[in-house]
Amino acid sequence: MINVAIFASGEGTNAENLFKYFANDTRIKFKLIITNNSEAGVIARAERFKKNVQLVSKSALNDYTDQLIEFLKVEKIDLIVLAGFLLKIPEAFVKAFPNRIINIHPSLLPKYGGKGMYGHHVHEAVIKSGETESGITIHYVNEAYDEGKIILQAKCQVTENDTPESLSQKIRLLEFEYLPKAVESFLS
Repeated sequence: MINVAIFASGEGTNAENLFKYFANDTRIKFKLIITNNSEAGVIARAERFKKNVQLVSKSALNDYTDQLIEFLKVEKIDLIVLAGFLLKIPEAFVKAFPNRIINIHPSLLPKYGGKGMYGHHVHEAVIKSGETESGITIHYVNEAYDEGKIILQAKCQVTENDTPESLSQKIRLLEFEYLPKAVESFLS
């Protein structure tokens, strides 16, 4: 069995999707939800699924990195999934969990990645630049924002009628379909 920690800062729709997708799979356990946002929707979603939620501030993530890593090791966390987590992961985490931290990004990296490129910021940039396709990238986390080795990408068309909101809907469908598949690849 692999033990998973999900790090999320927002609504938690990808976390909930993972809970549902793996609900009857005894090979995986979502042990922890870690959020930096006390108002995050992921908290209520996690509580509905009886998941342990830990609030970790940005300063705690950076100032108490070693203690947090030790806590995750005591909890026997095998995989960390960043699902809309908006803080940069400290380098010590990357070293403590090599190729065991994955991130989902709402563009076809290397385009539209990096600091400040998340959610609607990405969709606005994609549309403004006249791209005809967008998509998602699931990648390993390394020391730089959105530059880790790509695990998979999935594409969607961008039409001249798309808005950031409509593109967001297309991206969300790709996330729901492909994030569970990426996590599943760690089970074998």
